[in-house]
Amino acid sequence: MSQPSRIDVLGEHEDRFDEILTPDALNFVARLHEAFADRRAELLAERRRRATALATGGTLDFLPETRAVREDTTWRVAGAGPGLADRRVEITGPPERRMAVNALNSGAKVWLADFEDATSPTWHNLLTGQLNLLDAIERRIDDTTPEGKRYRIGDTPATIVVRPRGWHLDEQHLLIDGRPAIGALVDFGLHLFHCGRRQIERGSGPYFYLPKLENHLEARLWNDVLTFAQHELGIPHGTIRATVLIETITAAFEMDEILYELREHAAGLNAGRWDYLFSLIKNFATHGPRYVLPDRATLTMTQPFLRAYTDLLVRTCHRRGAHAIGGMAAAVPQRDPAANEAALTKVRADKEREAGDGFDGSWVAHPGLVATCRTAFDTVLDGRPHQLDRTREDVEVTAADLLGVHRLSVGLPTEQGLRSNVAVALRYLTAWLGGSGAVAVFGLMEDVATAEIARCQIWQWQHHCSRLTGGSLATPDLVRRLIDRERATLLGEGADPALVDDAVRILEETALGAELPSFLTTEAYARHLVRIRTAA
Repeated sequence: MSQPSRIDVLGEHEDRFDEILTPDALNFVARLHEAFADRRAELLAERRRRATALATGGTLDFLPETRAVREDTTWRVAGAGPGLADRRVEITGPPERRMAVNALNSGAKVWLADFEDATSPTWHNLLTGQLNLLDAIERRIDDTTPEGKRYRIGDTPATIVVRPRGWHLDEQHLLIDGRPAIGALVDFGLHLFHCGRRQIERGSGPYFYLPKLENHLEARLWNDVLTFAQHELGIPHGTIRATVLIETITAAFEMDEILYELREHAAGLNAGRWDYLFSLIKNFATHGPRYVLPDRATLTMTQPFLRAYTDLLVRTCHRRGAHAIGGMAAAVPQRDPAANEAALTKVRADKEREAGDGFDGSWVAHPGLVATCRTAFDTVLDGRPHQLDRTREDVEVTAADLLGVHRLSVGLPTEQGLRSNVAVALRYLTAWLGGSGAVAVFGLMEDVATAEIARCQIWQWQHHCSRLTGGSLATPDLVRRLIDRERATLLGEGADPALVDDAVRILEETALGAELPSFLTTEAYARHLVRIRTAA
């Protein structure tokens, strides 16, 4: 395969990979890396400095130096591009071939093609994902099951929005001048290079979800990337649209500023609950029991500190002409009619609350939930594509509201909650190490965000030796016993022993150590690569 000499492709070559890894495409990714790698490194260092400040007793508040941005009522964002005006239902999932067809045909308005939390970042997954998106846009994607069932894209497919990896992840299979490429720029750059113009020609555009931002300076970096990329490829400035996930507690204090930095490209903000809770635990890990959260199953969006976050998101978006997109409905339809109806009842209530609060749309993880979500929003929208006119001037949110964990209306964590966190984390990690990033676990479609909140809660409860309902304590010994029990269960179900043992080691190292690692995916990713190279 021909390639520029300063770019080393370490990943194995597979059929059609040369359609994505062309010399021009690799050169484009290299130019992005060269232009922005130093700033990205500085911003990651700033993350560490801020984390240290919080760990040593600091807190969060709205930035005084950007007050003028928040108080200026005149500026607006670019808003929806073609095909993004109506976002009442968005379906998420990895860019796998069958998923692509099902998502595009699901009846959802948007498909979030996810290279981040729902994709295990193997070289195979990343490159075949790029190929699947290219084929989907060219309408040449199809899939046939062993039973002969054929999947093809219908006449009114969902609009594609791609989520690249966050700033913190490298791409170890691709070296630029001897250094691992930036994962976010690999995912973004390859897709934009091959599909950007094609999407514009088909009446849509190159659209992206930007994950894991922690402050407005990281949004500024993304805006500069978008501007640079459009200029390099001769795409009109502002054609790209970006929706930012507000899934870190630090970003929640800078929503206006994030939209302002991206205003020439911004389409909206999204509320991501599990990563948001993980971020809160991570940033206030050393602040003692007052930040200890109860079972994650009880942490619904009706809790006051989470309601403050979502209300502020809607108000911020609508003041600026941006869509506000709600959180994930992760239920997987069940064969048991009673269980299925119970799950759909919860989804319906959640989506009706979001629509009633002013959101313009929301996420689902399975085609079987599209109709439920659409009905909830249809009722409120009443023929309109969105409710940007509902500016929620009634909302006033303070720093104390966003950090008000003590106002929870639920009690102590439970041993059942601890067992659930151990079981879900181990099951997900085992599948993730095996190459699957979207995994059905106990009736829910889970991704990395679930593993993050699960292992963070385990760390928090045992680190503070939290009292559980019933009087027992969440000690490291209890956690290890639960891990051993779940390991035996997984092995009894026929799981790969090597993958299970790797998952156990990752969970023990990241949930039982003296400190809480910032990103589980960093450690897990490294182990995964070692396994791939050893096997090779």
